[in-house]
Parts: sequence; C-alpha cells; structure tokens
Amino acid sequence: MALHRLGSVTIGVPNLADTAAYYEDFGLTPLGDNRFATVDGGEQLRLVHAPRRQVLEVTIGAEDQDDIDRIAAQINKLDLDCTVGDGRVEAIEPIAGFKAVVQVMDHLVQEPVPATPYNGPGRIDRPGGRAPGILREDRVRPRKLGHLVIGSTDQAATQKFFTDGIGLKISDVVPSIAAFMRCSTDHHNILVQQAPVNFLHHTSWQVEDIDEIGRGATAMLEKDPGRHVWGLGRHHVGSNFFWYLKDPAGNFSEYYSDIDCIVDDALWEPGVWDGAKSLFNWGPPPPPSFIMPEDLAAQMSGAHDAG
Repeated sequence: MALHRLGSVTIGVPNLADTAAYYEDFGLTPLGDNRFATVDGGEQLRLVHAPRRQVLEVTIGAEDQDDIDRIAAQINKLDLDCTVGDGRVEAIEPIAGFKAVVQVMDHLVQEPVPATPYNGPGRIDRPGGRAPGILREDRVRPRKLGHLVIGSTDQAATQKFFTDGIGLKISDVVPSIAAFMRCSTDHHNILVQQAPVNFLHHTSWQVEDIDEIGRGATAMLEKDPGRHVWGLGRHHVGSNFFWYLKDPAGNFSEYYSDIDCIVDDALWEPGVWDGAKSLFNWGPPPPPSFIMPEDLAAQMSGAHDAG
C-alpha cells in the first residue's frame, strides 16, 4: 500500500511536566523537549502546552513523492486546502482542526520476538521450565505507536477526510458510531468515533505479549493506583489484548498486543458490528468513564462558551 505506517502524534495538554513524567513511567524514551520514542518506531510522541487536552498533529508514512502528490489531489477534491512540499503534504482536518501530515518515511522494521511457549491440554511446549514472562525483570518499553482513537462531533466527515483524502482503508465499522481505519498492515491505526466534543480518546502502544501488558500496567499502578481505567481484557474488533491507563491530562493510553493484521486486502472482509459487541470479547465491563470520559462535560461547556 502507498501508506505504510503511523508515524507520530502531537498532543496538547495543560499540565506538561506531569504528563511528560507519566509517559516516561509508561516506558517511552525521553528525547528532550517533551518528545518521546519507542523501541522500534523512533520519535512517536510530542507533548506541547495547550489550554485543554487535544490532538494537534498526526503524521502518516508514505512511500514516495508520487504518493504525496496523489494524496494532495485527493484532499483538494474534498474542497480542502493542503500544503505540498518535497516529500510532504499537510492538511487541516475540517472538524477537530488538527494537522494531518503525510510524509515519505522509511518503513518501520521490527525484529521478530520469539514466540512465548505455552503449555496446554495435551501439549507441553515448555517442558521443565518456568514461563518466561514471570522471569522478566527489565522495564516494559513499548515497541511502537499502534493507533489513535479520536472523538469527532461529525464522525462521518472526519472519516471521509481520512479515507477519501489521506487514503486510509476501512477494516471494520460500527454504523454511525465508529470506523476502524488502517494505514499499515495493522487492523487499525486511526479509529474515529462519534462524540459530543472533539477530543483524543486514547493512544495505543504495542508491547510484545500479554505478560508485558500485565507487567507494564502493574508497574504503573504500583506508582499510582488512580491511573487504572480498564483491563485486562481482549477486544473483539481487532482482537488485541488491552489494558488502559489515564495520564494526568485525562487522555487514556493503552498497552496492547496480538492485534489482527491485514496483509492482503483481498482476504479481509470488513465487518459491521453493533457497539456492545465491538468493544470487548472478554474482561471486566468498561467503566462509564471509558465510554464518556469525565472531563468531556467541562470541554463541552468550554466549547459552548467559546462559541
């Protein structure tokens, strides 16, 4: 595909120092100037000061200048302006107003992680040894930024911007509520959901396996139990294991592993799901604050006051 990776996200937050400390605890590598890197993806998060929490910029990787020129033409067909440069095109998403950047990037290459051996009925894959997950002592460090979930007051318009303009492909949909879209072989890299106000719901960060999810969340909660949001569980759409935590600005961050991958578009049939079934297959029920974050009422009030 012309698009091949989710590059990075810039998030505006009112409490910059506290939020930066959280993402260092989360396992991202600080680069200075409130920028953070993952093990495989390089610099993938930037935090800047803003009066309220919000997504400010999303970058997506493309193959070459031909892709950049084609995407610019697609954006123009939506009657939206864009700025084209050498290996780069920028446009403003029309509903929430964040900047979307598509630029020529190297492919993200990940060294394979050895499969974790699991014993099971009639199958001993780990004879005479303890599970590797319980022997790990190093810090959990996310391998890459996997996806973003963005709330939009006009879900259809934001979805159209990403599909018809940027060129993302739809993997699955929850009609009138959400669309799971991809710019790589991962099941989704951008999910846009209908919301009463424009906001960033969560960022999602890949780790090796379910043990790393549990170890990472345990370490985060040992430092501050109030960070817990929802988990451990397994999503139905996308199939990934998950555990959600909350940063000091109110954004959720997810450790995930084992997401569905779509390596051949012809072999994948997008599904149409109802809201309840799409959210999770097993795990504790999501708290109301996951569906409707507690600060949205204040954000809505601020939006109305500004209007």
